[in-house]
Amino acid sequence: MEWDPKEADRGDVVDRRGAGGGSGVGTGGMGDLGGVLGDILGGGGGLGGGLGGGGASRGGSKAKKGGGIFGVLLMVAAMFVLPKILGSKGADVITSGMNLPQFPSAESADALPDEGRGSDAALPRSEDPDPELTDFANVIITDTNNVWAEQFQTSGKRYDRTKLVLYTGRTSTGCGEGLSQMGPFYCPADNQVYVDLGFFEELATRFGAAGDFAQAYVIAHEVGHHVQNVLGISEQVQRIEQQDPDQATGPESLSVRLELQADCLAGVWAHSRYERGQSDPAKRLDDGDIDEALDAASGVGDDAIQKSTTGSVNPEGFTHGTSAQRKRWFTAGYDSGSSDDCDTFNAPRL
Repeated sequence: MEWDPKEADRGDVVDRRGAGGGSGVGTGGMGDLGGVLGDILGGGGGLGGGLGGGGASRGGSKAKKGGGIFGVLLMVAAMFVLPKILGSKGADVITSGMNLPQFPSAESADALPDEGRGSDAALPRSEDPDPELTDFANVIITDTNNVWAEQFQTSGKRYDRTKLVLYTGRTSTGCGEGLSQMGPFYCPADNQVYVDLGFFEELATRFGAAGDFAQAYVIAHEVGHHVQNVLGISEQVQRIEQQDPDQATGPESLSVRLELQADCLAGVWAHSRYERGQSDPAKRLDDGDIDEALDAASGVGDDAIQKSTTGSVNPEGFTHGTSAQRKRWFTAGYDSGSSDDCDTFNAPRL
């Protein structure tokens, strides 16, 4: 993926890595299972059938001009809409086959000792172990925000930009204490995406998903949750889950549908990046970029995570979707470039 640090809006990142209070899990060490992967990682599996013949970096663009994120998303929101971490919980903590720490309620969450806030706690660039990765993460959060802001504006709606919070070890959030072990996650209570950049090493070494576009997919998926939150989808799902807890897990659950929709929205962003790269070499996707994203989606499927951690697969414990489903829905968004194709709630087949 081609990119330029000048694309980044520094206001889209909150850097807490210089704040102290880092605690038990060091940078890059995501805990025993290295993948207590957060939101985005909920499934796993092989790359399989590729892009199904329509991928942008494979030379073809099937974008549907017009449409917009509101057609399907708001229609879906009127039905049941996706869930998972809303309200008092943070989004995207993988639970399939793992005993993971859970967020306390936002009301009971206290700030961590010595926890810094905002860019004044930023790690000095001279001490940043990977300043290029920091710049890249900033470019991706800026670009995804820009894409969704434009689509919301086209639909006559307001989009409030999310921020990417960089931290090491642990941090306080509107959803409670966040730990590196949880992997990247989105907190709807404060509208922010949280990432310990050390996670990306884990993504490459333990989940076989190396490359910058695998990292971009992770961030774009979390921003997809922000889009869902802005539209009110997450809130509606939370209400339904509270009324019917059985909707929270299982192969057809609202949680799975929510996560797969976020994968699809990440694909919509990837398509936009591809389209803009046709006229701007500084934004061009490289050969293999989409494969990297699919590797990441596949590596964090519920079935793959369960198989690697417990030796068996229990569909009733699914919260994010299988490897094949995660790839399929990312591809759906990428091939069309339209969020109208991200209706996981009414889809006859996930």
